[in-house]
Amino acid sequence: MEKYIIGIDLGGMSAKGALFKEDGTLMIKQSVPTSPRDGFEGTVAKLADLCRETAARAGVDFSAVESIGMAVPGYMNSATGVVVRWANFGWENQPLVEKLNALTGKPVKISNDANVAALGEAKFGAGKQYQSCLLVTLGTGVGGGIIVDGKLFEGYMGAGAEIGHMVICEGGELCTCGRHGCLETYTSATALIRLTKWKMQLDLTTKMWEIAEGKLENVDGKTAFVAARQGDARGQEIVNEYVEHLAVGLANLANVLRPEAILLGGGVSNEGEFLFAPLRKAVWKKLYTSEKYVPLKIEKASLGNDAGVYGAFALARGL
Repeated sequence: MEKYIIGIDLGGMSAKGALFKEDGTLMIKQSVPTSPRDGFEGTVAKLADLCRETAARAGVDFSAVESIGMAVPGYMNSATGVVVRWANFGWENQPLVEKLNALTGKPVKISNDANVAALGEAKFGAGKQYQSCLLVTLGTGVGGGIIVDGKLFEGYMGAGAEIGHMVICEGGELCTCGRHGCLETYTSATALIRLTKWKMQLDLTTKMWEIAEGKLENVDGKTAFVAARQGDARGQEIVNEYVEHLAVGLANLANVLRPEAILLGGGVSNEGEFLFAPLRKAVWKKLYTSEKYVPLKIEKASLGNDAGVYGAFALARGL
């Protein structure tokens, strides 16, 4: 009998479930809403139902499901299967693996959602040609994961790889983590929007006002890039500043870990070569060992919102 694996990407508003064949072929995916109001027990019950319903929709008997992998927000000890802390849902020291195993009868593996997304990209996406790569996601925050010699690096007790909270400016902007100068405070989409609004208020002639229809509330992560493409000096100034901050962070990561490639995901990465071309040059200038001697690729991640479920499959398979 053919065996199957379920990958789950648990989020604050929904949980995505996907059924895979053992060779990594994605058969079907679906999602259910999630809410902190469900509590731990209610959320795990939803996840168990999601697993069964996903298999059923694909016409697969649940007995043929071999195991379950899951991407989970927050900090967890993947070795024990305990979610140590997920602030948004108020979870502390919750035995997620034990509980989901009891409800499904299947072996379960979990890891942080950013780590799992990195694993998905490494095994099925833009990183599959590399043995060592990093994923850096540029969204509301900055997250990511580290793949070394084909394996996910989580750090001691799963507490490592917090890429967004590497300090790039001592005493800089206040971060949501309580420290100052984190990479996230300068290179997230949130930070880019904040910088754009500030620069716009310094320059009432910039084309960005036209792009935002005269309202600061219309500013998004694309505004400065759109203006820069149209030749607006202030927009280009923002892009240059953003690229420089991101380059500092990526060069620091490269100098410590020296992967074959750094993959960028999240909304900002959709700016394509208008972002990537200057970013590569800026990073290469900051490398301790020149890319002429040790190549370093900087590319766009390719799986988008599916990175989590693919990574969850890889996690369950032990890839």
